[in-house]
Amino acid sequence: MKVSEIVARCEELYSDLHLSYVKEWKRRNKRKAIGYMPIYVPRQIIHAAGMLPVGIMGAGDTLEIIRGDAYYQSYICHIPRSTIELGLTGRLDCLDGLLFPAICDVIRNLSGMWQLMFADKYVKYMDFPQNFNESIGGEFYARELEQLREDLVKMGNKPVGVDELNESIIRYNANAKAIKDLYALRSDAPHRVPTYELYLLMRASNILEVSEHTSLVEEYLSAVGKEDRQELDNIRVIVTGVFCEQPPLGLIRALEHSGCYIVDDDWVLGARFIDRDIEVGDDPIRALATGYIKHGVATSSRYIDQEEKGRHLLDRVEELSAEGVIFASPSFCDPALLERPMLQAALSKSNIPYTSFKFGENSGQYQVIKEQTGTFSDSIKLWGTA
Repeated sequence: MKVSEIVARCEELYSDLHLSYVKEWKRRNKRKAIGYMPIYVPRQIIHAAGMLPVGIMGAGDTLEIIRGDAYYQSYICHIPRSTIELGLTGRLDCLDGLLFPAICDVIRNLSGMWQLMFADKYVKYMDFPQNFNESIGGEFYARELEQLREDLVKMGNKPVGVDELNESIIRYNANAKAIKDLYALRSDAPHRVPTYELYLLMRASNILEVSEHTSLVEEYLSAVGKEDRQELDNIRVIVTGVFCEQPPLGLIRALEHSGCYIVDDDWVLGARFIDRDIEVGDDPIRALATGYIKHGVATSSRYIDQEEKGRHLLDRVEELSAEGVIFASPSFCDPALLERPMLQAALSKSNIPYTSFKFGENSGQYQVIKEQTGTFSDSIKLWGTA
């Protein structure tokens, strides 16, 4: 396929709130589908159970929220409202269960709400350790994973043993490699891989069966190398702070059109939450737990000692030769907004320019943000600082 055809396919998946691909996959394979909320769940276990993991990231700006607003107060983020709206309007009926990772109080509340509203569906609140000692947090998380495995075995009536888990781990390792290659090409030559296209490819990872998504990314990497795309006089920036509620596509385009090449981001983080391969061996559950404990990426949902806060961001700035950082966080996202001042302090100490703004997944006006980031870009070009 051509790049345009691949991007069009991904945009079709992104826009299809009725999850037509999931329905067709279930019809064809006679298996179940398990949804999960951002930002990370162990998809390998779902896949090993013969089920399709389906990432749910709200409805963006494509769905009018009517009933969802009645369930939540105005001073929390927007993603639970649109998720409720998707559920109440039947758009998530094809999902046989939904996993809610322990990332904030809002998602915890949403998991309880979901249990009450959809009592016939499987619901699990995935608790993650904040103690990263393998004998404590690792042991706790391994038990959580084992419980999930047992639940899915009962649901799917299919054994999930060492062989099945290792096969799924191998497939997800291959997917992670393809995604790393995609991000590496974008950081090396951002004019060749517009972030708008990269983001759509990443959103497709929420829907497509993992090997199908790997093939799509590899096909894109091959096709985009043949495209003749002009390099612009843009600055290189890292965008961070997107905890789980995702930016609208229009906002991503506005950032790119404001004189910025985005060379790293934390969008759709669940597909690259573990920064190296999961080991294949005799105890895949333990390997998955160790991967999370030892090799999970830094994000505001993951505890980091105060004296280390911001180190990962400084390292990325240096590694990718970024000229500045843009903090883009959803409105009322407590974890991301509480972490931001600490990260900004680390950047200020190292004389790294940054700017910040907040957004909602249903944002419709981007001009102010585009002007702000355009001014940020111009100031770095002219004076090397914001």
